[in-house]
Amino acid sequence: MSIRTEKVASLLQHELGAILEKELPRSGALVTIVDVKVTADLGIARIYVSIIGSAEQQADIMAWLHDETKNIRKSLSTVIRHHFRRIPEIEFYEDRLYEKANRIEQLLREVRKTPEGHE
Repeated sequence: MSIRTEKVASLLQHELGAILEKELPRSGALVTIVDVKVTADLGIARIYVSIIGSAEQQADIMAWLHDETKNIRKSLSTVIRHHFRRIPEIEFYEDRLYEKANRIEQLLREVRKTPEGHE
C-alpha cells in the first residue's frame, strides 16, 4: 500500500469505528474493525471486522452490515466528504483470525497435556 492509501485506510477505520459504535444494534457481541484495505484508485474500501460472540450474533451482525452498507457509507460521507472528491464503496468481511488463534492455543494446550509418546 502507498502512504496515501494507508492514510485513507486509517481515516476510514477511525470514522467507521465511530459510526458503528453509534449505529450497530446492541447484541452483546464485541465488534472491532481490525483492518481496512483500500484499492489504489481509492474506489473500494474492504473493511475487515472481528466479531466476538456466538455464531448467531456473528451471522446477525454480518447480515446487518451487509444490509446497511449504503446507509453506513452515507453516514461516512457526511463525516469525511471534505477529505475526498468521492467516497469509496465499502465492503464488509468477517475476520476470523481471533477464533483461529484461540483454536490453535487450545490445541497446543491439549498437546502439552498429553504424556510424551502417547496419543
